[in-house]
Amino acid sequence: MARPLPGDYGNYYENYVKRVDADNLQQAIEKYASPLLNFYNSLPDEKADYRYEPGKWSLKDLLQHVIDTERIMSYRILRIARNDSTPLPGFEENDYAANANAANRSFESLKQEFSALRKSTDLLLQSFTEVQLNHAGTASGQRATANGIGYIIFGHMLHHKEVIETRYL
Repeated sequence: MARPLPGDYGNYYENYVKRVDADNLQQAIEKYASPLLNFYNSLPDEKADYRYEPGKWSLKDLLQHVIDTERIMSYRILRIARNDSTPLPGFEENDYAANANAANRSFESLKQEFSALRKSTDLLLQSFTEVQLNHAGTASGQRATANGIGYIIFGHMLHHKEVIETRYL
């Protein structure tokens, strides 16, 4: 299975997909799974509540956002790969953040959740056949293939890694 093409995901996600330097999802897993897991799990505890400017998310909020988004994208990819044609709604990230209660969780609990989710997502992605990855559906009002969503998952994590490196650390 090759890289997704424009039209395999909504235009909004182009910034994420282009960050993934891999010819297929298996290669993306091999290249990014361990380094991304290590990066997010090594975030310093003393920065957990840090906000780089008033009104911005804390590092805990950001990690919770990465978790929530991966869960939503994993659900989308599962539905689409199983050839479910039900249109999948979008989500408002700021509403999720406001209701996630990340501030009252330990940073360690967020890291543990992230680790478990990452392993689960990678196993899910590895379970799909090429035919399943080619299935297309509708997510957030846009056509999306399962393969395209897999790239979004990694691209989203890479995007926020860069945000953390430039604004939080």
